[in-house]
Amino acid sequence: MSEEVSSDVLFETVNNAGIITLNRPEALNSLNYNILSMLWSILHEWENTKNLVIIKGVGRSFCAGGDLKHVSETNKSNSSPEFTFAMLEYNVNNYIKHYKIPYIALLNGIAMGGGLGVSVHGRYRIATEHSVLAMPETKVGLIPDVGGSYFLPRLPYNIGVYLALTSNTLVGADSAIVGLATHYVPSTKLTELESDLSRCTSEYEIEHVLDRYHIKPTNFSLDPHVKTIDYCFAGKTVEDIISRLRRVDNDWSNKTISIIQERCPLAIKLTLETMHRGRTYTDLWQCLIMEYRIIWRLSLNQNFHEGVRALLIDKDKKPQWNPKTLAEVNEHEMLSFFEPLQMNRDLRPINYSKI
Repeated sequence: MSEEVSSDVLFETVNNAGIITLNRPEALNSLNYNILSMLWSILHEWENTKNLVIIKGVGRSFCAGGDLKHVSETNKSNSSPEFTFAMLEYNVNNYIKHYKIPYIALLNGIAMGGGLGVSVHGRYRIATEHSVLAMPETKVGLIPDVGGSYFLPRLPYNIGVYLALTSNTLVGADSAIVGLATHYVPSTKLTELESDLSRCTSEYEIEHVLDRYHIKPTNFSLDPHVKTIDYCFAGKTVEDIISRLRRVDNDWSNKTISIIQERCPLAIKLTLETMHRGRTYTDLWQCLIMEYRIIWRLSLNQNFHEGVRALLIDKDKKPQWNPKTLAEVNEHEMLSFFEPLQMNRDLRPINYSKI
């Protein structure tokens, strides 16, 4: 076994596997540029030298997403956003999607936002009873990105659209039932599972090992609401979705309306449009290009900085959105967020040798 140590991430070779361990437990293993650049480099190297790659996190989190406080502070101090982070992050997401060897994410603990970007696009995702999955971007005035417009609208029963608009969480068993995770394994078995996987020499062996540890979940926490979610979140507009929820008129639907109305109105409108468009795109890269344009523009929008302030800095959870309501969102201005960026700023493939 060999090991390379960094302050932010660990890289190990164990038998036939490359092991990546996100190592920022004090920040719930949130991603920074340093982690992404090292991931980009090691994934290229290991694709031709390992039989499989396993990624996991230290402590009670797999990965809580990108370091939003840092991004917000960086953007406020510059006349234009520093998007080397997002450019690199989206390239990593796409590379994982098309990775030639099995890529296995152990989603033990919190897996949100960018944490799903470095996991759900991989071939295998292992959830445990400690897994908590979510795309919470609308809480801070952003949209579910890192490919959220690709994988969320493809979940059954419009559950992905529901998760995108509400930022609500799924626990481990739920994530395996809807397909965000491919397998469900008790956390006490992860060390043993990892050891057995590291000895595999083929995908057939990997699947045999995963199937041996997998426990089929039977309890789905959203089961009482699946039909309602499927009906309500099929609405073409946010107003239509809320109207359908009002027609249902029970405690759950009324609470869901309140949650949607608490989120950033502009981000909510943009999010639903990305779900509709992303469902029709055949390739993840198309979704990432769309998301990049929107995130670029939202990063310059005061709503993002206000959302970060209210949720992560002052923590008063009382953001002052602009516009304040869904009715005040200008449809033409909202759709302009989808237009190509000027001066060749659109998302582009990164040359591996340039990082």
